Amino acid sequence: MALSFLLVACGGDDEEGTEDTSGEDTGTEEGTDEGSEGGEEAAGDFEAQEWRFVTEELPGEVQYEYAAEFANRIDEKTGGQIEVTPYEFGGLGSEVDQAQSLQQGAVELAVMSPGFTGGQVVEGQLFSLHFLFPEDQEQTQEILNTSEALNTDLRERYEEHSITPLAYWTEGAMNWTSNNGISAPSDFEGFNMRVQESPLMREAYNAYGAEVQALSWGELYTGLDQGTVDGQENPLFFINSAGFHEVQDTLTLSSHNNYVAMTTVNTDWYNGLDDNVKSVIDETVEEMQSWVFDEQKRQNEEALTAIEEDTENATEIIELTEEDRQAFVELATPVYDFYRSEVSEVDGAILDKLEEEIAEVTGE
Repeated sequence: MALSFLLVACGGDDEEGTEDTSGEDTGTEEGTDEGSEGGEEAAGDFEAQEWRFVTEELPGEVQYEYAAEFANRIDEKTGGQIEVTPYEFGGLGSEVDQAQSLQQGAVELAVMSPGFTGGQVVEGQLFSLHFLFPEDQEQTQEILNTSEALNTDLRERYEEHSITPLAYWTEGAMNWTSNNGISAPSDFEGFNMRVQESPLMREAYNAYGAEVQALSWGELYTGLDQGTVDGQENPLFFINSAGFHEVQDTLTLSSHNNYVAMTTVNTDWYNGLDDNVKSVIDETVEEMQSWVFDEQKRQNEEALTAIEEDTENATEIIELTEEDRQAFVELATPVYDFYRSEVSEVDGAILDKLEEEIAEVTGE
């Protein structure tokens, strides 16, 4: 099964997207000027190279802004010798084209959503499990940063398919949009939920009593508008930028899952790099973890405000109580066993280790 990507919505052009959407100057020009002397010295340490960095999103969105900031930092650290070109989704073909390009080495780097690579890396389907990660976003990011289950064990599974995840990071909590309003599992009865091509995602919504339908992101807005599907899940910034609240009456702040992204490279390409180049990549990826957490937090907070203040498209906001959440948790938990017995190739060993690591962070 081919990998597939999820696209978010539109934004501006490269330069405006990098600076204007962040709410602050990214420091690209200033940083280059201040570091010009160091940059000139660094240039002698690196051979001229050009790297392509594909994303699932458009300028102004979290993933694209991540790639743009990453490119700026690599440029500065290598004295301009290494040029990284971010590509918005579709810039190098379809979802399948982009995924295959990374695996085949036609592109060097990509932001990829592990929850949507389950056709090849079945262990990665664990990201489709509801209520796995804590509701606290900072705790979730800490787990993604430090988890051996993810950064060692799951990474090895991806590398079998020529994909090396260098880092995992959250783009924010997932939430539901619908017309009927979702506050209890019974609200999913007779409900046609849009999902991606993930067997475990189908199982998760079947557990609530929903029907599921795989639908491309490009068809989703129209599908919601015409009633082909009754609802969907995504982070707030995605919901706002894609305009899903324009064709759905309610937004449920469910935080039932996290939209996890990972910074990936082609395995053979990365392993063949000189040590100094590889060190620059690793250093930049590590320091970008805090940057992207702040970026997604800002974008999601601003998106919620924008939806609340959109008087032309009034949206009812539903917040789940702890009792409401527990009703969903009780139905979601058996899906974990389905993952262990029917999906995992290692009897759920990676999930088991990850759950232990989550418990250590949350104290539960």
